[in-house]
Amino acid sequence: MQEMMLLDRRTADLVREYVPEGDVLDSVVMFFSIFADPTRVRMLSALAISEMCVTDLSRVLSINQTTVSHQLRLLKNLGIVKCTRRGKIVFYSLTNDLVNDVMLKGVEFLGM
Repeated sequence: MQEMMLLDRRTADLVREYVPEGDVLDSVVMFFSIFADPTRVRMLSALAISEMCVTDLSRVLSINQTTVSHQLRLLKNLGIVKCTRRGKIVFYSLTNDLVNDVMLKGVEFLGM
């Protein structure tokens, strides 16, 4: 016997169509997991202000250089940050302002 839903068929179909699955779901989860680490959030916030090299990020945020490099590599592989080489120095910046917009929406939601 089939259980009866309180939702109308149109709404149920809309929910089934809208809720992400498969690769889209995996990508959304991966994107939001970026914000689950305090070090990454601090680095992304800093990069939203200015592009920076590993040394400057490490010093201004008081984070070990190895940790900064590791996190930047992860963020670069996910397409969140990009790098530009100038001579021997590599500068990192956000690939898109949307990342900062998501963080600002989180702060706004929290009422801070």
